[in-house]
Amino acid sequence: MAQKRIIGGKLITVLYLVVMCRAVTINDLLDRASQRSDKMHSLSTLLTQEMGSLFPADCHTSALQTPNDKVQTLQASQSALMSLARSLLHAWADPLVILSNNAVTLPHPAKSSISSKINELMEHSRTLADGLDILSGKMGSDAQAISPLPYTGGTDLGQDRVTILNKFNFLLSCLRRDSHKIDSFLKVLRCRAVKSQPELC
Repeated sequence: MAQKRIIGGKLITVLYLVVMCRAVTINDLLDRASQRSDKMHSLSTLLTQEMGSLFPADCHTSALQTPNDKVQTLQASQSALMSLARSLLHAWADPLVILSNNAVTLPHPAKSSISSKINELMEHSRTLADGLDILSGKMGSDAQAISPLPYTGGTDLGQDRVTILNKFNFLLSCLRRDSHKIDSFLKVLRCRAVKSQPELC
């Protein structure tokens, strides 16, 4: 009986959220998404500074064809930018868990601070992913497309201190790069939504 009440309560919560999301405008959703992505990028930047990470050479998301500069980003369609942002965000679900699990025992003097920031990053990532699911649903099927970018690096970052720190740094650098792309794409989408002349974005 208690289980039925829990399931019923969850169903009511989901239905309430669906109704509320329909009442929220695309501009508001884009604004919220942009704020989340900005926070994600800020956190990833802080983490790479704390760890002294270098810019990555070949991340697990490198296969995804993304705009190389601002001009190309501005030329991309709204649905393409949304699809790219969602694909990158989705690709970080597993690596963020790996970073979080390894941060606790990281052989680094700032491991407590690093662990805390990564957990905060994970929360922002989950919230942003939920928001973009709703937003892309309002933008059509092309915006809902996600390119699979599986992480194949494994959960073990190594046995010795140097290897663990190098692999951790590499993942953080990739995360910083991709969070910057997500943030840029969503800022362009938000700008287009609020400007009367989207070409000025």
